[in-house]
Amino acid sequence: MMRIELVKRPQHSVLFSALSPFIAFGLTLVAGAILFAILGKNPASALYFYFIDPLTEVWSLHELAIKAAPLILIAVGLSVCFLSNNWNIGAEGQFVMGAVAGSILPVLFPEFQSWIVLPLMMLMGIAGGAAYGAIPAWLKVRFSTNEILSSLMLVYVAQLFLDWLVRGPWRNPEGYNFPETRNFHDYAVLPEILSSSGRAHWGFLFALIAAVVLWFLLSRTLKGFEIKLLGQSPRAGRFAGFSSSKMVFFAFMTAGGLAGLAGISEVAGAIGQLRPVISPGYGFTAIIVAFLGRLNPLGIVAAGLVLALSYLGGEAAQISIGVSDKTARVFQGMLLFFVLASDALIHYQIRITRPQTERTGEVSHGNA
Repeated sequence: MMRIELVKRPQHSVLFSALSPFIAFGLTLVAGAILFAILGKNPASALYFYFIDPLTEVWSLHELAIKAAPLILIAVGLSVCFLSNNWNIGAEGQFVMGAVAGSILPVLFPEFQSWIVLPLMMLMGIAGGAAYGAIPAWLKVRFSTNEILSSLMLVYVAQLFLDWLVRGPWRNPEGYNFPETRNFHDYAVLPEILSSSGRAHWGFLFALIAAVVLWFLLSRTLKGFEIKLLGQSPRAGRFAGFSSSKMVFFAFMTAGGLAGLAGISEVAGAIGQLRPVISPGYGFTAIIVAFLGRLNPLGIVAAGLVLALSYLGGEAAQISIGVSDKTARVFQGMLLFFVLASDALIHYQIRITRPQTERTGEVSHGNA
């Protein structure tokens, strides 16, 4: 019986490594066109509404910035986790808990209105996300728990906690029994970047600043070298005097803090209150963004804009050609699949082998 194996290449192509995201995007377009054709839609029209139509209006560019901001912030933090070989799949939960922690002041103390409220909200959001990210880190260090499972399961805990809050103790007493908190007052709302032309807020600026800072950290500092070394060779990192346990906490809390900042920025900027659902899945989509950006914070900015465009394009396609919102998710899933497949084929070659026992048996039978 034949067996398919992946054998690591002695040297991979630098050119194809650089072109990998573009190859993956091109394959996604081809597969998407086939998908739309199967659904009975015109592939050219569908792809136009996905990737061109959202860029034709100024207000659409503002919406693009709004959707890209949380994706970039979360993905930049996740790049630290993935580069250090810590698989944080729970950024969605850290996003939610950051939003909850940052909303304490405008929800529970609405009479406290001052310019300092907004900075405090941002700091509390970062602290809430970082603290929630520390939970799977502690479980991994203390009990060797699989961080993929623990971080993922904590997502559902955070979502249910938010749902309980807005339906119970934090529900707006003047909200006609709707499951939502009171609207944030003016001192608790993120300012718009260009109020005259759209509603894009400072969350996008936070994302760009975080990308530049993390790029500098990863490429120009000893900490960045430590992150990459422990991710590639934990044994070599220990010989160099680096602590794997401390890196687990650093990576998870950095990612959690940025996810928390994304959460409170989303609530204080685009939504203006807490609701049972405050994210369309930013924390999970950010995983695609991180890998599409090659775990490089500057590449993640471009990848975040592309994935944000797929969100807007999905909404436009729903209205214009009548496809479901699930199609946009399939599109994003295909993109991740092709990114990972391209990377795998760049670093590994496929080899078809037959088990040694079969070949030995055939030789023995022939001699007989």
